[in-house]
Amino acid sequence: MSLVLVLVFLAALIAGAPIAVALGLASGVAIIAFDLPIHVLAQRAVNALDSTPLLAVPLFILAASLLNAIGVTTHIFDLVRLVVGRIRGAVAQVSILVSLIFSGVSGAALADIGALGKIQIDQMTGQGYRKSFAAGITIAAATIGPIFPPSIPIIIYASVTNVSAVQLLVAGIVPALIITFFLMAQVAVMARLYDLPRDTVSPSLRAVAKKAVISFPALLAPVLLIGGLLSGYFGPTEVAGVTVAYALAIGFGIYRTLTWRAVWESLRETVEATSGILFIVSTAAVFAWVLTLDQVPARAGAFLLGLSDNPFVLLLLVNILLLIVGMFLESIAAILIIAPIVAPALHAAGVDPLQLGIVFVLNLMIGLLTPPVGMSLYMVSIVAKMPVHSVIRGVLPFFIPLILSLLVVSAVPAVSTWLPKLITQ
Repeated sequence: MSLVLVLVFLAALIAGAPIAVALGLASGVAIIAFDLPIHVLAQRAVNALDSTPLLAVPLFILAASLLNAIGVTTHIFDLVRLVVGRIRGAVAQVSILVSLIFSGVSGAALADIGALGKIQIDQMTGQGYRKSFAAGITIAAATIGPIFPPSIPIIIYASVTNVSAVQLLVAGIVPALIITFFLMAQVAVMARLYDLPRDTVSPSLRAVAKKAVISFPALLAPVLLIGGLLSGYFGPTEVAGVTVAYALAIGFGIYRTLTWRAVWESLRETVEATSGILFIVSTAAVFAWVLTLDQVPARAGAFLLGLSDNPFVLLLLVNILLLIVGMFLESIAAILIIAPIVAPALHAAGVDPLQLGIVFVLNLMIGLLTPPVGMSLYMVSIVAKMPVHSVIRGVLPFFIPLILSLLVVSAVPAVSTWLPKLITQ
């Protein structure tokens, strides 16, 4: 049964079917071919969406869209440029830091690229950076978004594996800071090797203070979100709703750049993005049910535990698997299909569920940088109006800090588990 399921799924993908259609079609063929109850298709699809944590997904998408419409990204970018100053490679360093700050409201790598990509690339190329380098650092920095809370992939992983969404979101804070550090270190090395340009801004205390006042409401959005999660007063859904309300308040009441037309456009974008994500969630749930019925998770778990009972070795094996899978499968689909198969086995071997969740998502975010299905590559190609092969050439050096970050998160459980455990004591 599983063989038929996988073969139909792969055939549909090769034929060019969208991932959600391929998952649903394969599941339907397997259910009919093996005389399973056909009503399960609708039942499982609907039940998969009956999840409180998933309510946060459209709200985070809406919050990011509203804040982008307000123009907070420009204010944050200008402030960070003034703070960083005229060091060599400054604008590249600013791009990384702004991606970290904006990740506190976006929740997705592609949202970061959509909101920041053109600003980042134009600033760097305007100062003499190679366009391929500018595209590469933009893509690499966008991987921070789905690790730092809020994170749509982490929320979906938590709902699939029955892990606390709040704890898993908090678990991403330290790994995101580690990724930021390694990326900035890579840029610092490349700045010296390739004589990268210095920024043209003239920072002064007065200029920084003035821009800080203007940017303060924008900077308060991620602080509000993270503070709500850390305090325990809000869950992911509540904090997403508060962030949307805050975005509307500062858009209409403080910056006064938000219009009802922009709100309508943000709502439309949210519906489009959410429908695509939830379509994948629903069809993947049926796909996973067929795999479970054929005892694939149990057999996969027994196979993994038969290879080794060392948690680190098992994590390395899963890393290799996910890096390969990330080249071919969209990240949310990969989480929904593979997490229910491998997570029980690794939990049984002693791998902390929070550590596994971060390792899982980070692997798949690196997959966004790898052809042939790396969505970040194609999105930056559109934003920067450059061929995909040039984008790939630009991102290659940044695999070094990303893989180093992945190894640190895999080898040191405390990187992911320390902060969630600290706030629950």
